[in-house]
Amino acid sequence: MLHSVALQRVALWAAHIASDLGGLERDVLRLVWGLGAATAEQVRAELKRPLKESTVRTVLRRLEDKGYLSHTVDGRTFVFRAAESRTRAAARAVKRIADWFCEGSVADVVSGLVDARMLDKADLARIGEKIALSKRGAGK
Repeated sequence: MLHSVALQRVALWAAHIASDLGGLERDVLRLVWGLGAATAEQVRAELKRPLKESTVRTVLRRLEDKGYLSHTVDGRTFVFRAAESRTRAAARAVKRIADWFCEGSVADVVSGLVDARMLDKADLARIGEKIALSKRGAGK
């Protein structure tokens, strides 16, 4: 199981993984996840800071290059969508943490989160429900 020092390292590694996205990239990705699909103009209008549309287009292209977004073309307008759900992206990040710190054991990561009391009763109940559903599905 993970100890507090290891958990601190996991937190730092998680920050490193997230750091492959800058603050503006994270804001834009959250917007696209929230909107489902968005053009550069829609993203620019939703952002809390004034940016040129060309800046927003650059950020959207970077997110696409990094595998977070994909696009279709509607007329001459690029429409961006998340390449994967927020939970899938988070799961990939946790898998990288597990590979780095726990020899690939996601169970050790989750055990560490429980030991560090980072999951509340509601979180544990949701995880328990997911596990139960998964077990029922695996038996079919």
